[in-house]
Amino acid sequence: MDYEVCIQRTLDYIEENLQERITLEELAELACFSPFHYHRVFQFLVGESVMEYVRKRRLSHAAQRLLQSDEKVIDIAFDLGFQYHESFNRAFKKYYGQSPREYRSATVHPASLHQKAYLNMSRYIGGMNMEMKLIKKPALHIIGYDLNTRNTDGENNREIPKFWQHYIQNNLGAKIPNPLYKNQELGLCTEYNTTTGEFVYMIGMEVAEGTPAPEDMSYRTFPEMEYAVFTTPKASEENFVPSIQQTWVEIFSKWFPDSGYEHDGKVEFELYDQRCYGQENKQIDIYIPVVKKAVKVR
Repeated sequence: MDYEVCIQRTLDYIEENLQERITLEELAELACFSPFHYHRVFQFLVGESVMEYVRKRRLSHAAQRLLQSDEKVIDIAFDLGFQYHESFNRAFKKYYGQSPREYRSATVHPASLHQKAYLNMSRYIGGMNMEMKLIKKPALHIIGYDLNTRNTDGENNREIPKFWQHYIQNNLGAKIPNPLYKNQELGLCTEYNTTTGEFVYMIGMEVAEGTPAPEDMSYRTFPEMEYAVFTTPKASEENFVPSIQQTWVEIFSKWFPDSGYEHDGKVEFELYDQRCYGQENKQIDIYIPVVKKAVKVR
């Protein structure tokens, strides 16, 4: 499947319908993806969550109309899909640092209007050689620590490494009760909100089903699923985090398009074990739950 064509089709649709109600579900249908898979593919190929991109494009159009017309602010807001004048003002000021009226009357304006995205899949040609295997993993029962973050403006790529530093420096793994595998820790992404880009990142360890979690930790369980498992390339301590982040990009830009699979949407996780010890040749495994892609004819 040509992911570039599928996602670019939805980018064009967004641009042509900024004044209409746009939902992730209708965009996913247009791309011939399941909603969650579309959300994840869009994030990796465009660089931000779907609805965040829509919001920023609307704000950019609003900024242009404020400068190029005498339309009332409230009319611009309603025309671009904002249901309330106050919510438009808040969103505009958060993004541009000025209220709509201040922006219109200012002599100097921010230069960084959010432009329409155009995909260039040629930048993904080459890259890493990924090891992959398909496995069926029994139900998971995890106790660990939660971080609430977002895949907006790279927030998760900054916060998750800091979360791991805090976890390691404070030896928090030693407080997890009765882990099944003492040298294996999991970094899980779950509870995605596809509208806001928010999700929970959990660092934890496998435990027996029903193990009580201490007050400052959480317990989660996931059913048996089939996973596509990818091993990151060996990397030095300095390049370890970038190698993990790049592997995620490669999975969605290179493996998924021709795999015949879609993301199953429940959870995804990274497995850290003895291979992470030391300063050189560090590796992890990335587990992504997958299902066979349904054939959609357009």
